[in-house]
Amino acid sequence: MSGRTMARQVLVLFFSLVSFSSVRAQVTYSVPEEMPRGSVVGNIAQDLGLQIKRLKSGKARIYTTDSAEHIELNRDRGLLLIKEKIDREALCGQTTPCALHFQIILENPMEFYSVTVEVTDINDNPPLFKKNEIKFKISESAVIGAKLVLERAVDPDVGMNGLQSYSLHPTDHFTLKLQKKADGSNMVEMVLDKSLDRENKEQMTLVLTALDGGDPQLTGTAQIHVTVLDVNDNAPVFTQKVYKTSITENTAIGTAVIKVSANDADEGSNSKISYYIINAEDVIPELFHINEIEGELKVIGNIDYEKSHHFQIDIQAVDEGGLIDTCKLQVDVMDKNDNSPVINIMSKLNMIPEDSKPGTVITMINVQDPDSGENGKVYCTLNENMPFTLKSTSNNFFSLVTDLNLDRERDSEYNISIKCADEGVPSLSSSITIPIQITDVNDNAPVFEKSSYEALVLENNTPGLSIFRINARDADQNQNARVSYLLEDSSVNGVSISSYVSVMADSGVVQAVRSFDYEQIKEFRFCVRAQDGGSPPLSSNVTVRIIIQDQNDNAPQILYPVQTGGSPVAEMVPRSADVGYLVTKVVAVDVDSGQNAWLSYKLLKVADRALFEVGAQNGEIRTIRQVTDKDAVKQKLTVIVEDNGQSPRSATVTVNVAVADGFPELLSDLTDFTQDKLHNEDLTFYLILALAAVSFLFIMSLIAIISVKCYRWRRERLFYKSGANLPVIPYYPPLYADVGGTATLQHTYNYDVCRTTDSRKSDLNFLKPSSQSFMTLDSSGAQTLPHVHGERLIHEEPNDQQKPPSADWRFPQNQRPGPSGQIQFQSTYLKWIPTRRAAATPEVAVGTGPWPNPPTEAEQLQALMAAANEVSEATNTLGPGTMGLSTRYSPQFTLQHVPVCINPFSHLLLCIEKHIERDALLMKDLEYKSESITPDPLLKPHQHFYYSIVRCAVLYDRPHLKIKPG
Repeated sequence: MSGRTMARQVLVLFFSLVSFSSVRAQVTYSVPEEMPRGSVVGNIAQDLGLQIKRLKSGKARIYTTDSAEHIELNRDRGLLLIKEKIDREALCGQTTPCALHFQIILENPMEFYSVTVEVTDINDNPPLFKKNEIKFKISESAVIGAKLVLERAVDPDVGMNGLQSYSLHPTDHFTLKLQKKADGSNMVEMVLDKSLDRENKEQMTLVLTALDGGDPQLTGTAQIHVTVLDVNDNAPVFTQKVYKTSITENTAIGTAVIKVSANDADEGSNSKISYYIINAEDVIPELFHINEIEGELKVIGNIDYEKSHHFQIDIQAVDEGGLIDTCKLQVDVMDKNDNSPVINIMSKLNMIPEDSKPGTVITMINVQDPDSGENGKVYCTLNENMPFTLKSTSNNFFSLVTDLNLDRERDSEYNISIKCADEGVPSLSSSITIPIQITDVNDNAPVFEKSSYEALVLENNTPGLSIFRINARDADQNQNARVSYLLEDSSVNGVSISSYVSVMADSGVVQAVRSFDYEQIKEFRFCVRAQDGGSPPLSSNVTVRIIIQDQNDNAPQILYPVQTGGSPVAEMVPRSADVGYLVTKVVAVDVDSGQNAWLSYKLLKVADRALFEVGAQNGEIRTIRQVTDKDAVKQKLTVIVEDNGQSPRSATVTVNVAVADGFPELLSDLTDFTQDKLHNEDLTFYLILALAAVSFLFIMSLIAIISVKCYRWRRERLFYKSGANLPVIPYYPPLYADVGGTATLQHTYNYDVCRTTDSRKSDLNFLKPSSQSFMTLDSSGAQTLPHVHGERLIHEEPNDQQKPPSADWRFPQNQRPGPSGQIQFQSTYLKWIPTRRAAATPEVAVGTGPWPNPPTEAEQLQALMAAANEVSEATNTLGPGTMGLSTRYSPQFTLQHVPVCINPFSHLLLCIEKHIERDALLMKDLEYKSESITPDPLLKPHQHFYYSIVRCAVLYDRPHLKIKPG
């Protein structure tokens, strides 16, 4: 590459960067050429106001389009240093000023600064002639003033260090003359100053010296050999002093450019003309050649507009006589769009975080097109659908910046294709592809595969059982995508959820911490948080529902008849009962669910299978034939209740049935039962002991009344408040309960059972026994006859009118609760009557007005016998469904439908005491809804004792007790 071409490229780059320097500050330094390596150019950090750590963190470096780097950057010291010796003549040639232009590039954030280093000339090159010897032929008849054009010397230095003058020695016949040319250069001519005489001196040798203006001054010399010829009167003359032509670059070699001609008036050999190119520059003879005979100029090299836009060729015409003439040929090179744009990457980022804001600089490029005019104008574009854009910062400098928000989860990398084209015809283009990796930031929270989860778990599971697995995915990468699972704090029935389940942090497997019980909890919910490993971490929650599936792990439980402490329930059937007579109903529940709670009833043991049957679905015990006199009074039935689960579970209950038409028959049949003699003697002992203690008990009755009131009131209130949490299996405290008339017998006939285990001996005189039936029990039976006890009534609103007995206390069949009636209760409750509500007039209990006078002993006995007699009557009036219960078909089963059987006292003494106490108290514990006969609360102490003895003797099934009239 010639010095002129290099100078032109540096000049173009200089002006481009000067126009670009408006964006960033520009620093200019000046250094002489040929400085040794490592010499300091300048303190770039100080001059740009940058700190050393910024140069290091920004990875400061030098960017230049020149392949040869003459300057280097020391980031540790912030200095620009000479990387290698700079030869100004090789770098810029004759171009002045000579400067190096480059950019300082910094990253994070991306910045660049323009730096110019001007290289000053030193006088390190002497003037040189292309040829050391120059030969001329001149006629001896040449007139004074004839001119011989000499070859110019070349000095690569510029300014005062360049070529300044010539000298010629000796000067006997010739002198030097400098003629200024249009381009500013000097043409050296040797002018004949004295006539020649070939005969005196045929050969002359002269020394031409070229001098520069440097210090010290350098010179170059060339020898001129002049041959004196014989007379040639006429010199050649060109037809034009200046020839002009144009040529397109890249013209093929051998193409004729122009033909020059000169005329010589002489004849013969003196008119024969030869043509020569006499330019001193090396580039002209390498590109053009002139035919010496014809004067035709042809192309012999590659014509490149980018290297030279214009050529000026000096052509000399010489005849045989040595006479010469010169002309100038100006050749303009016409540009052709033969250069594609060149894309240079100044700096780029290979990776960029996805949260980079729009406008973040990714890459800076410089585009160069050496063509001129429209051929040199370039524009750049990106491939479509890219979140990037190109911004032109200055002449042919572009920045690739983000245009939209990036999302690594959508596109993790981009191959950005930048295409730059010129505006020539046809247009030429070039392109580069820049790969960009998008680095991840934690901008995505974990996402669960489902919006909610639901799992089924069989109850009685093993603790540690893996229930199921939840899964969440994080669209981020690496650590940001590592999901951990956490159990959110919550509670189930007041217990922390962590005591129910746990979640494996890495796998999301939900495990059971405990064994679940369907009867305690049927389902529960909790939240699981999925959290990624980013900083700060992101998380999301999901709701998990665990459904406990029932297993058949609970046997049916008998609600009625209730057997507690060896006191089974007994029912009485009149001998006049028809086929299908409802004896009683076995009520059972199973706390399991579904088919595990479907119950079926069967008779397991029965004395006479032809007499009774049990409904397989409803548990109703009915007669299947007419009761006869041959049937035993005592009938014992064992009913088995079985659920419908896999590996079914069952429970049994014994039902004692007394078959009798009246109380005398019942009492007479009592003697048929064989009893242990020892037990009868024990009964007598207890009766005597009770008789001795009754006086003391009566004295303490007033204190007992107050104590019992306080005690019962307090216990009733506590039970009432906790009624919502009662278990399905009822607990019966020693109090009466309102059972809503759902037992087999009407609620008026439900008595409390008081019996001992071993008092079975005594005789008892009974005043005026009733002719109506009472009830007979065996040793394993329990009665359900109602026990009506009275208290002294406290009238809140006295009413002195006698009310007639009510005959409408019974519910018709369609109004009875349970599935066999139309009215079904929707809630489960056990109603305990507070003391203040029970303290009412007798009409509340029995449906009649207050008694005008205390009854006599005979009236009391009649009332007691009448109550027993109504048992039979009431039983006949009851229809199916009186119990109001069906475990299989009625989900509205409520505890208010369950008859209550009070636990017995441990011995007969306590039973007698209990009856005396209850006969003395108000009827505050029960709220009767039907008609009943209530004993007078004003009975005397011995009357209380008498009736208590009678009641306990009958109820405890003592066959040898003699109840005598009067």
